[in-house]
Amino acid sequence: MSDLSQIVKAYDVRGVVPDQWDERAAEALGAAFAQVLAGSTDAPDTVVIAHDMRDSSPGLAAAFSAGVRAEGLSVLSTGLGSTDMLYFASGILGLPGAMFTASHNPARYNGIKMCRAGARPIGQQSGLAEIRDRAQALLDKAEPGRPGGAAGDAPAASEERRDLLPEYAAHLRGLVDLSRIRPLKVVVDAGNGMGGYTVPAVLGDAALPALPLTIVPLYFELDGSFPNHEANPLDPANLVDLQAAVREHGADLGLAFDGDADRCFVVDERGEPVSPSAITALVASRELAKHPGGTVIHNLITSSAVPEIVREAGGEPVRSRVGHSFIKADMARTNAIFGGEHSAHYYFRDFWFADTGMLAAMHVLAALGGQDRPLSELAGEFERYVASGEINSTVADQAGRTAQVRAAYPDAEVDELDGLTLRFADGAWINLRPSNTEPLLRLNVEAPTAERMAALRDEVLALVRA
Repeated sequence: MSDLSQIVKAYDVRGVVPDQWDERAAEALGAAFAQVLAGSTDAPDTVVIAHDMRDSSPGLAAAFSAGVRAEGLSVLSTGLGSTDMLYFASGILGLPGAMFTASHNPARYNGIKMCRAGARPIGQQSGLAEIRDRAQALLDKAEPGRPGGAAGDAPAASEERRDLLPEYAAHLRGLVDLSRIRPLKVVVDAGNGMGGYTVPAVLGDAALPALPLTIVPLYFELDGSFPNHEANPLDPANLVDLQAAVREHGADLGLAFDGDADRCFVVDERGEPVSPSAITALVASRELAKHPGGTVIHNLITSSAVPEIVREAGGEPVRSRVGHSFIKADMARTNAIFGGEHSAHYYFRDFWFADTGMLAAMHVLAALGGQDRPLSELAGEFERYVASGEINSTVADQAGRTAQVRAAYPDAEVDELDGLTLRFADGAWINLRPSNTEPLLRLNVEAPTAERMAALRDEVLALVRA
């Protein structure tokens, strides 16, 4: 019997297949999703479903669809898709949706990202906990051998198949004009994930006007076993092939997508990574040029350069907790034009406040191709501080170690929006956040110089790991 409390996380469903969940659990989750939707004020009659290239994804998506249809809602299946393509479908069609993917996790994992109509997020506080409890109840009372646990004896509603990839590509091309940029050579590492499906459609589809781009593809073959490297560009080890290819081909830049292609990482013409904070500031500047005075959301791990640059561009920066449900909620609340996270999630008002790695990549291409300098120089305008990156420490007493760190710096400015943030008079800061699912403390440090960052990082780690 599946214990759904082990796989239903703060923002989505994620677990090992079939050890932690299987098609029976997926069907129960589909039925529960439909039940929760039916109880809402804007109850829909259809749910849109997409899935990634993992071996388990088609079966899980089909089982979820069966659960939804058993509850009387129809299903529109797009088949293969990236997560941002599912958000596009939810937004353009005004339908709730479910995306089957485990993003950057290893091959044996899978998961579900669910949203309401208009790509509005569903998290623990906005329906996910109720979906979990309803699905668990269905599983617990299911008859032995029954493949699911969905309720109802009425004939299942219908399922329709529709290919939305061309419409998704055309929509993105309408948001960023790449037709007038200078010619660029771009290496793209899809990591055998969904970028290999969406990048050709958006940047190279013969049905759309040709762009001045030469795409050098790496690992575009869809393969959920990830034979070349994990589809997790946040790990520097997974950027090595991209960096080498950029140098080998004399490319202007490189792009790396994660498994479900909702995140995009960038390397410059030297093969050096460009920080997601710099990309956040760059894209924010472009969006503020279109929407003067707009609000830009940034999570509290992004560089201090981000709010500085947003203010300099005439915008209003707003800090948010880490996590897409918090970012999306803050974007909707403030009608923000753009949002960015240190993890390379980028959110756009023009995209239903949802995150899309592809649209962020297009903004980078437009910015680079609209002027003559190399990306290293362009990105340098948005890099002002030195960051440690996220460092995890296994600790038994998260609260106790956090309190020790706070007590060690009595003169620092304290902020507890998400974990513990301490800000110092010289512009340095630290953030120490507990993991929601593991006995970990996550440390991020930023300072004006590499020496100050390293010293502060080591001091805090000594306290955390004592």
